[in-house]
Amino acid sequence: MKKLVLKDVAKHVGVSTALVSYVLNGQAEEKQVNKETAKRILKAVEELNYRPNQIAKSLKMQKTFTIGLVVADINYRFSTGITRAIESEAKKNKYTVIYGSSNESKEKFVELINVFVNRRVDGLILVAAENSQDQIKLLQKSGTPFVLIDRIFPEIKTNYIALDNYQAAYASTEYLIKKGHKRIALINYETSLFHLHERDRGYFEALKDNNITFKKEWHQKVSNENVVKDVQSGIVNILGLKQPCDAVFFATDTLTLHGLKYLIDKKINVPNDISVLSFDGSDVFDLFYCPITHSKQPLEEMGKLAVNTVIELVNQGKINKQISLEADIIVGKSCKE
Repeated sequence: MKKLVLKDVAKHVGVSTALVSYVLNGQAEEKQVNKETAKRILKAVEELNYRPNQIAKSLKMQKTFTIGLVVADINYRFSTGITRAIESEAKKNKYTVIYGSSNESKEKFVELINVFVNRRVDGLILVAAENSQDQIKLLQKSGTPFVLIDRIFPEIKTNYIALDNYQAAYASTEYLIKKGHKRIALINYETSLFHLHERDRGYFEALKDNNITFKKEWHQKVSNENVVKDVQSGIVNILGLKQPCDAVFFATDTLTLHGLKYLIDKKINVPNDISVLSFDGSDVFDLFYCPITHSKQPLEEMGKLAVNTVIELVNQGKINKQISLEADIIVGKSCKE
């Protein structure tokens, strides 16, 4: 059976191939194609089961209409949420998203970028792996359009869409203070990642601005190699002080989940024995006996801005866009509300 081409659709409707091309490329309104004509063209495409030749289209326009997305770990709630948001916005712009997970590995991060570039994606949206600054600099030199999301490197001037992690951690800590807590612990990863350091900074500044003297025992660090054990040890440490902490602020939703599991196992009640506030939410929180108060990242807005920024880079070349978004606090009952 002969493969249908654009000319066959045009002949079927009785219009020019240019008109058919405008409609299929979403340019009907821009090119002032009559609405009834556009409907007839779309109906003919369906009736004839016409499928555009994407390879030919890509060669002609020098675009593949694909975006490569690299996330840190597909198991993170942030990763699944941001991927959905990016795919939704990309679809509106007639782009397809192909994605991979670096699993927090710099080597895997570099490998995925090379795979996507070799597949001729038009642009990249990246959640950078720790210590991947050299790869980001190489991308800049290569001229490949890309935008960073979530994680940034302040020493490298590049386009990014990220959360104001300092503001979010400051607001979360101050929320606990306003609820009457005076001995607030922070459990965070031991890392060089800037966004997690900003969460530390927000916590410290909120304590200082509210005249609470920080004690070093309140700041518990977790290594990536021993997450479960370190979270448990951190909780034991803050509750074993002469004056036990009355609240704990977990710097990620993953840390919160490990912490809640331990609190349940040891029959430590939230919020009667200790209040809990999580940076970011989790669907699993719904299964906990007490609704968990948490900060919420604007993932849909972040995904939309990321897609539009990378498309703008593809179409216009160099742009300068650094956007920091704010988080909201979703009030539960885990902080003695």
